Amino acid sequence: MEKQNEGVQVVGDGSECLLRKTDAALFAWPWKNLGNYKYLLYGPFLAKFIHSMYWKESMEDIWCLYILILCALRGLVHQLWHTYSNMLYLNRTRRVSQQGIGFEQIDNEWHWDNFLILQAIVGSFAYLNFPSLSNLPLWDVRGLISCLILHIGISEPLFYWMHRLLHTPRLFPLYHWHHHESKITHPFTAGHATFLEHLLLCVVVGIPILGTAFIGYGSITLMYSYILAFDFLRCLGHSNVEIFPHSLYQRVPLLRYVIYCPTYHSLHHQEMNTNFCLFMPLYDMLGNTLNAASWNLQKEISSRTNERAPDFVFLAHIVDIMSSMHTPFLFRSFSSVPFSTRLFLLPLWPFAFVVVLSMWMKSKTLFVSFYSIRGSLNQTWVVPRAGFQYFLPFAAEGINKLIEEAILRADRLGVKVISLAALNKNEGLNGGGTLFVNKHPNLRVRVVHGNTLTAAVILNEIPQDVNEVFLSGATSKLGRAIALYLARQRVRVLMLTQSTERFMKIQREAPVECQKYLVQVTKYQAAKQCKTWIIGKWSTPREQSWAPSGTHFYQFVVPPIIPFRRDCTYGKLAAMRLPKDVTGLGTCEYTMERGIVHACHAGGLVHLLEGWTHHEVGAIDVDQIDIVWEAALKHGLKPLYNSR
Repeated sequence: MEKQNEGVQVVGDGSECLLRKTDAALFAWPWKNLGNYKYLLYGPFLAKFIHSMYWKESMEDIWCLYILILCALRGLVHQLWHTYSNMLYLNRTRRVSQQGIGFEQIDNEWHWDNFLILQAIVGSFAYLNFPSLSNLPLWDVRGLISCLILHIGISEPLFYWMHRLLHTPRLFPLYHWHHHESKITHPFTAGHATFLEHLLLCVVVGIPILGTAFIGYGSITLMYSYILAFDFLRCLGHSNVEIFPHSLYQRVPLLRYVIYCPTYHSLHHQEMNTNFCLFMPLYDMLGNTLNAASWNLQKEISSRTNERAPDFVFLAHIVDIMSSMHTPFLFRSFSSVPFSTRLFLLPLWPFAFVVVLSMWMKSKTLFVSFYSIRGSLNQTWVVPRAGFQYFLPFAAEGINKLIEEAILRADRLGVKVISLAALNKNEGLNGGGTLFVNKHPNLRVRVVHGNTLTAAVILNEIPQDVNEVFLSGATSKLGRAIALYLARQRVRVLMLTQSTERFMKIQREAPVECQKYLVQVTKYQAAKQCKTWIIGKWSTPREQSWAPSGTHFYQFVVPPIIPFRRDCTYGKLAAMRLPKDVTGLGTCEYTMERGIVHACHAGGLVHLLEGWTHHEVGAIDVDQIDIVWEAALKHGLKPLYNSR
C-alpha cells in the first residue's frame, strides 16, 4: 500500500505501515517547483564572470568560473560512474544486487543533482564572506596533508554520528527514509537526499577545504581534487558493482578499515542498522556498527565468475545513429522515456557515428538491460549494427554471424527462448531465422521471430466492420499472414505487389472460397477509395497522398513511416503492454511507452510463459494467430488498441 496525503506518505503492506513525513522542515528543495528550469540558477555565476571579464576588464570574479567548472566536472564524475555501473556486458557477474532498477526509483532520483546547485550557492557565500579564498595559489603540497588530517579527524566522525542520528526513530521518518527508498544503490543514489541532509553534507565537505585554507595551506588544486575525490568515493560506494578484488584486502588487511567498498555500503541500504561510515569502516568498528558479513560477502561477489542464465533473450539491434544513444548505460533518464530526437543529442551524433562504425570492425553482441517476471529472468541483447547496415549486401554475412553467435551463446547458457527483433529476422537476411535452425538442428534454445503475435496485434486493431483494406509489403512474411487471415474473414485485401507470381502463390494458400477476396494492385492509386491502409513497406509523402481523407494507417514497417497527412491518423508499430508483475524494468524500448514492448518481443515472452517447445521461424502459421493472441491475453499482456 502506498498513498500520499497532506504531507504524509504511508508505506506498507497493510499489517505494518510506516508514516513518512514529506512536509518536515527543510525536507523539500527550494527550487523543487522549477523542474529542469532549476539549471537557470547557474546563470548568475556565468553572468557575473562575463561582466567582470568584459566590462570590468578584470579577473576578480574568476571564482564564478571555477565553481561552474567544478559543478560540470562533478556531474561528469557521476555520469561516468553511472555508465560504468550500467555496462552489464562488462560487470554483470560483480553486481552486488542482481535486481534491476525500476521506473519508480529512476523517477525518485530524477533530480539527483540538486546538491550541485546547493553547493555552488554555498561556495559562492564562502567566497563572498572570505575574500582570501579568491586569491588561493594553484598548488600547495602542505594542503594535501592538512586536508587529509581534517577529513579523517573531523569529517569522517562527524558524518558517522550525523548518519546514526538520522537513523533514529525520530529523524528517519522525517528525512532519511527518502534516501533509503532506493533499495538498489546507483551512483545517482548518492545525491538523492533531502535539502537538510545536503546542508549537513556541505559542512562535512567544507571543513577540510576551508580549514586548510584558513591555516594558509589552501590551493585551487586542493579544492578541485578533494571535492572530486569526495564525489568519486560516494559514487563508488553506491555503484552496486564490486570493483575491489578480495585478494587486495587479504594482502593489506588494514585497507578494509581505511576505505569502504560497494558491497559494504549496499549492506547498509539493505539492513540499515550497520555500516554508517562515510568512507572509512574504521569508525563503524569503533562504534560497534560494522556488519560482520561485509567481508565474506565482498569475497563472494568479487570472486563470482558465473551469472544466472536468463530464461528469455530479446535480440535487438540499433535502429539508427541517433537512437543508439537511447541506451541505459549512457543517459538513464533519457532511456527511461520513449525515444525522440533531443537537441542535446545533436553534438554527440558524430561521436556516436564513429563508435557505431568502429564496432563494425570488431564487436560482439551486448547485454544492455533486463527485467524479471514470475521468477524468470529476461534480458535484452543488442547486435551492434545500425539499421542502414542491414541493407548493405556485403554486411549480411557478418550480421548473420553475430546473430548466430548470440543464438549459440544463448544455447550454451541454457536460455529457453531467444526472440529476434525487426531486421534480425529479415527474410532476405536469414529467412526469418530458418537459416540458424536448419544449420543447428540440435538447438535447445527455441528461436522465435515473434511475428505471429505481431500479426495478431495488427489484426485485432482493425475494426470488425471494415470490409476492405489496402496492404503494402503484401508478399512479405507479415503481409502474407495478414492477407490470408483477412481473406478468411471475408475482408477484401488490395495487395500491392508488382510480382504476379508471388501474389498467385499467396492466393493459392487461401481456401478456394476466400481467394476472391485477395486482389492484386500495382499502384497506390488503386486504394484512393480505401480508408484502411496497412503499411509494410516504406511509403513516401506522394504515395500517402493517394489515401482519402480520414484514412487510418496501420503499419509494420521499420522504421515507421513519417506521418505527413494531417487529415489522416497513424498507428504505431505493433506492441503490447507487459503484465503488471514485471519488476526491474527501467528502460523504454525505442519509441514505446514505459512498460510497452514491440509485439515480436511480447511474442517471445509468450513462447516462454506457455512453455512451447517448437521454433517459430520462417513463414507465419496463420492457424496459430488466434492461439498466440489468446495465450498473450491469458498471461496478462494487454493490447494498446483492440477493436474486436
